[in-house]
Amino acid sequence: MGGEDRVKFLEDPPRFLFFTGKGGVGKTSLACAAAIALADRGRRVLLVSTDPASNVGQVLGVEIGNRVIAIEAVAGLAAFEIDPEAAARAYRERIVGPVRGVLPDTTVKSIEEQLSGACTTEIAAFDEFTHLLADGAAARNFDHVVFDTAPTGHTIRLLQLPGAWSTFLETGNGDASCLGPLAGLDKQRERYRAAVATLADPDRTRLVLVARARNAALREVARTHEELAALGLTRQNLVINGVLPASEAEAHPLAAAIRTREEAALAALPEALAALPGDELPLKPFNLVGIERLRAFFADETSPVSAEAAMPYALDAPDLASLVDRIAADGRGLVMLMGKGGVGKTSLAAAIAVALAERGFAVHLSTSDPAAHLTETLDGSSAHLSVSRIDPAVETARYREHVLATKGAHLDAEGRALLEEDLRSPCTDETAVFQAFSRIIREADKRFVIMDTAPTGHTLLLLDATGAYHREVVRQMGDKGTHFTTPMMQLQDAKRTKVLVVTLAETTPVLEAARLQADLHRAGIEPWAWIVNQSLAAAAPRSALLRHRARAELGEIEAVAREHAVRYAVVPLLAEEPVGVVRLRALVEGAG
Repeated sequence: MGGEDRVKFLEDPPRFLFFTGKGGVGKTSLACAAAIALADRGRRVLLVSTDPASNVGQVLGVEIGNRVIAIEAVAGLAAFEIDPEAAARAYRERIVGPVRGVLPDTTVKSIEEQLSGACTTEIAAFDEFTHLLADGAAARNFDHVVFDTAPTGHTIRLLQLPGAWSTFLETGNGDASCLGPLAGLDKQRERYRAAVATLADPDRTRLVLVARARNAALREVARTHEELAALGLTRQNLVINGVLPASEAEAHPLAAAIRTREEAALAALPEALAALPGDELPLKPFNLVGIERLRAFFADETSPVSAEAAMPYALDAPDLASLVDRIAADGRGLVMLMGKGGVGKTSLAAAIAVALAERGFAVHLSTSDPAAHLTETLDGSSAHLSVSRIDPAVETARYREHVLATKGAHLDAEGRALLEEDLRSPCTDETAVFQAFSRIIREADKRFVIMDTAPTGHTLLLLDATGAYHREVVRQMGDKGTHFTTPMMQLQDAKRTKVLVVTLAETTPVLEAARLQADLHRAGIEPWAWIVNQSLAAAAPRSALLRHRARAELGEIEAVAREHAVRYAVVPLLAEEPVGVVRLRALVEGAG
């Protein structure tokens, strides 16, 4: 037996294992390694990915796709990749197809618009894997089904809404932006209820929360834990992945600082996470690609780094200061930082805001991310800089009160109860936050407004709301000859708005950032630049293991420069957490 025997999340494994975590924490590699470990015990295992940025095939070294295939190198293992976009297209057609030619074209177009957002993709992906949870034919012959990417709390909250949506929406009483995609779910309601029950059954399902030993990442995973536990999904394990071995801390001050930082983060582990069964897995010098390396994932020993891998390398890439120079040249405008959680958007937003304020510009730094800690990051004040936070709870309460006082004023008791349930939809939160967001971005005509936005999925829901508002204003104002500017028009105007896509120099975060950029393109928004954050390659480490990891980043940075970004910058991983004005300044200047 291998080192996996000492891994808690593989002890007495239930039939379903779900791995969840932010991009770049090693979730896919961990899911693949776990599936191989179970198969090597003689179990029949199906590995399933529902991640739109899935690279399961790349990790296993096998082309998979939207069908179950046997992994020939591992007896008993098969894999299957659900394509969320393809699932969403099929789901849309299932709803829209029967009404084409029956309902007016304007009505059909309105339905298609309701089904064009991120909620539809989430629900369609869930629709696909509920077949597996419900012991569908694809999973019937397997002892374990391992999922790379669990359903989000957002998806589960949607599916727990009542079954009277369709009639309610048709009467125009509904108000949340994401209920449209739910209108076609009535036939599947019992299957979805059974799927959610399976997720909540500790005898059948285990959720594995994957994180890195970083304060921000651990706060995010604590939030995920609490949200899922509140929905009844209580059997959870925690894995802290990629912990730097103590032996590497002696090699260089950067390595020592990373080790110290990780130890401090683990010592301050949120109470809710500390109570979970947990594992710490060491950082490996090699990329976890290929069956043999995945089999070595749980080994206690750290494989030696080859002399060639530890050789010096050259990185010639623009720094953040070059982007800030170009932003400053405009004198004002909206700068939005977008990307998945855990990539360091908050620190970068604060660093850019401080750099502009120190040049004498009036700057308003704001966030709509409930996990952001701007005040903690700034750790002080800076002249010309004001800071605000859009509180989702406050904005949502205000929005619900307004809707109930207006749309709900003349409803009967049943209609008002349905409206209140509608307003408990998670997308109501996004609509409410968007209204506050719209108020702030108007300031960009007079000063710099730096928006540290929420993680990608939430941000795209904001953009869905923006687009709907934009279309309604255009419809009402288009024939009146009145000059107007909607928030969407401001976001689409490259002279007024600069969108900065933030990522890490790792495979999954770059794939996720590329997918975000494609979604923005569909919304008519052209990202102005990419920022590759927390780069080991830019930090020039001397530790052999870290240098090996740094060399692995070079291909991802080159892909950003050649394939994705109009312009870009690379920000080094700093020895100290970027907290306080001095260290934030170092992010811009590229100083270690």
